[in-house]
Amino acid sequence: MKSEELFALLRRRGIVWPTAEIYGGAQGLYDYGPLGAALKRRIEEAWTAWFVGLSHDYYRIDPAEILPEAVVRASGHLENFTDPEVTCENCHNEFRADTLLEKVRPEGVDGLAPAQIAELVRSEKVQCPRCGSSALSVPRPFNMMFGLDFGVTGKERVYLRPETAQSSYLAFPRMWDVGRHALPLGIAVVGRAYRNEIAPRQLLFRLRAFTQAELQIFFDPASFDLPFERVREERLPVLRVDRRTAGEERPEWVAAGELARPGGLPEFYVFHLAHTYRFYRDVLGIAAERLRLFEKSDQERAFYNRIQFDVEAELESLGGYKELGAVHYRGDYDLSRHGEGSGKDLSVTLNGGRRVLPHVLELTFGPDRTLWALADLHLRTDGERTVWQLPAYLAPVAAGVFPLIPKAHAELAHHLTDDLVAAGIVARYDGTGTIGKRYARADEAGTPFCVTVDGETLGPGPNHDTVTLRDRDSKAQRRVSRGELIPQLLAALRLPRPVRTDRSLGHRDAESGEPGDDGSERVPPASGA
Repeated sequence: MKSEELFALLRRRGIVWPTAEIYGGAQGLYDYGPLGAALKRRIEEAWTAWFVGLSHDYYRIDPAEILPEAVVRASGHLENFTDPEVTCENCHNEFRADTLLEKVRPEGVDGLAPAQIAELVRSEKVQCPRCGSSALSVPRPFNMMFGLDFGVTGKERVYLRPETAQSSYLAFPRMWDVGRHALPLGIAVVGRAYRNEIAPRQLLFRLRAFTQAELQIFFDPASFDLPFERVREERLPVLRVDRRTAGEERPEWVAAGELARPGGLPEFYVFHLAHTYRFYRDVLGIAAERLRLFEKSDQERAFYNRIQFDVEAELESLGGYKELGAVHYRGDYDLSRHGEGSGKDLSVTLNGGRRVLPHVLELTFGPDRTLWALADLHLRTDGERTVWQLPAYLAPVAAGVFPLIPKAHAELAHHLTDDLVAAGIVARYDGTGTIGKRYARADEAGTPFCVTVDGETLGPGPNHDTVTLRDRDSKAQRRVSRGELIPQLLAALRLPRPVRTDRSLGHRDAESGEPGDDGSERVPPASGA
């Protein structure tokens, strides 16, 4: 499905639409409707359960979105958070250099000097996408942060945070004080970030206001001991720099243990790379063959990263692989810079009296992009029937409740809807149109189960007090007693649970459910699932 067709469907269903739509929209800004907001919330809750669930020493916080200028100066964003901008001298439209060159240089232009980008534009005879002119300016750096005048006089300069990560670094000293004074310590933030993109494009993939979910793991590189044996045999779809240089675009399947062999990537990095891959495959339900772990070269990766693999999904609507998240090894860059900028010593004392400035491993994730990817990858057309085959625990509405004949069965259907909601299951009553049309609406919205109250439910026969439970994907229907309905739905809506990093906890947590096939565990669905 083309991106325009997919967006039209999402807009028609009230999932997402342009901000200020009645005024023609605002570039790079979108609103989420009821279904979209619910799905985005499910995605964020699933991410939190999976990644914050890695350890009892990982926590989620909710920090402010406005940062003093001293923070972004120390972090390097004031100096380095730029994109090369190219201006058409004929029509005066402005473009990102990587956008203009994406067909001839799909890996991007990170690490290239302005003169090198200008030479690429010239040698490849790149033209303005708007007017077709070849009169394009030499690229100039454009800082993407939103600055604000702050305070009564407006003389104090502040910035909307360009990423949520900085909030975790600022919170680290306080979290160390309120925690148990031990590493690793994880700080997660799920919230808005803001970037003044030169040319927002590809709908939910390049936004000016967007949501990030990021976990910063602060650790001692000399003693980050993990149960690596739990991922050693996991085969990962990786695309290393050397294969890309040779012209390869498809990943090769490599065991985690092979990546972490002596002289290779650190075990702590590969452990989290494998766990991140499992999240996309096992929680989001993205087929393994549509994923790749894309290694960034020294020139391509962000200035603060020592190792970087992007998690990319192959999306038909956007014409190829697109980044959904990443795993960054940032070293001690962040705490060093903020220590210098604040004049505070951000090192900590571990057991035994050793003083350490923690390193940071960052697991970053884009909920907006992921919502689009779930639409691209999970929307199916079956004749005239459109089905959004979302994993059940991610569905905005878990159960549709239908009276077969509204006049006769509506009262009980309403009561049943209330019972499901009270049990923490998002359910919606629908008594409009034929039963077939109600099923079709539920399928398109991704609702995994439909419950129908009919004459047999109320009748005296063997099916008294039973309802028809329909499965979205198979279309199979079966009779279920009202007493068994809620337990069965709750079981079907459980989120997959990660294997914790804590060696001492083993494979089973005292409060967990049944262990999964790979030794992972299951947890109850996120609130309202």
